[in-house]
Amino acid sequence: MLKYTTIQGDTWDIISLKNYNTELYVSNIIEANNKFRDYVFFPAGIVLNIPEVTQQTTINLPPWKL
Repeated sequence: MLKYTTIQGDTWDIISLKNYNTELYVSNIIEANNKFRDYVFFPAGIVLNIPEVTQQTTINLPPWKL
């Protein structure tokens, strides 16, 4: 499991984007850091666990968004 240290203003989706190049793994990160689940905007210096993922979550997008 990797570690990520937050910077002021980080959000779950930004952290996912920085670590996985997609926002699709927000729930994986929250699950691995349950005690911080109530944060919307992070202060600087919180060390989060970043789980390894093996498979990208499938999202059913409408045809106009593909």
